Amino acid sequence: MLKILHFADAHIDMANYGRHDAESGLPLRVIDFLKSLDTIIDTAIDEKVDLVIFAGDAYKDRNPAPTFQREWGRRIIRLSKAGIPTILLVGNHDLSPALGRAHAIQEFNTLEVPHVHVISKPTFLRPEDIGGLPLQILALPWISRSGLLAHLGYQAGSAQKAGQVYEELEIRLTELIHGWIEQIDPALPAIFTAHASIQGAVYGAERTVMLGSDLVLPGSLVRDSHFDYVALGHIHKPQDLNDGAHPPIIYPGSIERIDFGEAADDKFFVIANVARGNTEVEWRQLTGIRSFIDRSIILDTKEGIDRRLREALPAVDQLQGAIVRLVIEYPRDWEPLIDDASLREYAQGAFEFHLVKRPQVEARVRLPEDHTLGSMSALELLDLYWRASHTKKKDMEKLKQMASEVIADVRGRIENE
Repeated sequence: MLKILHFADAHIDMANYGRHDAESGLPLRVIDFLKSLDTIIDTAIDEKVDLVIFAGDAYKDRNPAPTFQREWGRRIIRLSKAGIPTILLVGNHDLSPALGRAHAIQEFNTLEVPHVHVISKPTFLRPEDIGGLPLQILALPWISRSGLLAHLGYQAGSAQKAGQVYEELEIRLTELIHGWIEQIDPALPAIFTAHASIQGAVYGAERTVMLGSDLVLPGSLVRDSHFDYVALGHIHKPQDLNDGAHPPIIYPGSIERIDFGEAADDKFFVIANVARGNTEVEWRQLTGIRSFIDRSIILDTKEGIDRRLREALPAVDQLQGAIVRLVIEYPRDWEPLIDDASLREYAQGAFEFHLVKRPQVEARVRLPEDHTLGSMSALELLDLYWRASHTKKKDMEKLKQMASEVIADVRGRIENE
């Protein structure tokens, strides 16, 4: 039985909240991601796993800063020095859309780092390709739309629709994978790994960071009984698409919370003990993950607004070190009743506090009784619009004066023609 560590979607340069660490110069949020990555690397080395599979998206950006590449490289080199075979799939955030450009984890191939295998195109790895491990790996990295068009023979600027391209690619990939399946040695366990969307998977909030349309592979393709484990990346929500059945089809999810859409999600990596026809999966929860707190309130009365806004948030001790968002909906006229400074003082222990104010205006402009649009003058219609938009009275007077001058000027020009 082989012990496999599987993780995905590290996005270590996701520095969209907070400040920088004075000592290292790194964004504090990047340090959060690196702590989770360190836990994963430490586990692989301490428990002497036979293989590490990273199923794509080392970064959030296909052009990561050298500092972030250094931090990722330091950790992968630890696996290399420990002699642990490591599979790195190229994910959509690691891949440039321009053909011929290097991807974000290219350096491991360029420098021929021992035991590290970067998968940038569909590949069938046999024991001799992975240090003699008695294992077969069918590996599918992310394939860009431009890459698809080139592979399928379409010219740049082709009017071919994305849906048609992906449909044809799905057929080609299915044929390729079925061809590989026919070559599988039935005496050895087989793993399928991909950075892709699988039909039936539940998406998390990473839809806000994914770029472009997805190729969606059919669930039947990965449920093939020839596979003993399916190691996936690209979807941030942890899930087993074949729960309780063989093979396990696992998205471990991202290693840290990306945004408020993942506020309720725990984070994991996976240890899989893989044997032919029998795989045991152990979900390892990552601890010390920074909290995201997302609350909202609709104000429907002027009474006790300050108290109600504070009650919409957790207790002060629960806000410590958290990334917090409070969304407030209220009639626009109540704007002066909301004490921003008091709320920020209450949440001062938070890592970051986002106060999102959404003043509401009446969606429809109502005409006075016994009036139609055709019976009203231009100034009357403008007055109706300004009142419906809650324009301040002093501003309305100025606007009326300006509108009267413009209308008079236009009329004068028409009469003189």
